[in-house]
Amino acid sequence: MTLIINVKEDESIDRAIKRYRRKYRDTKVREEIMKRKYYTKPSIKRRKEILKAEYKLKKELEANSNH
Repeated sequence: MTLIINVKEDESIDRAIKRYRRKYRDTKVREEIMKRKYYTKPSIKRRKEILKAEYKLKKELEANSNH
């Protein structure tokens, strides 16, 4: 994958680098690389998704009960 950042004439290089980093982060390249580093069994993926959903629901219920 190639990320192209066009640097404008009146733009500083620091600003262009910041835009590049933001674009890189938004494409989630690093997450994909880490995910493919090791094989994860489908049952483990499902278990993680279920635990994450339970955690989110618990946090949401706690936030609603505090109000």
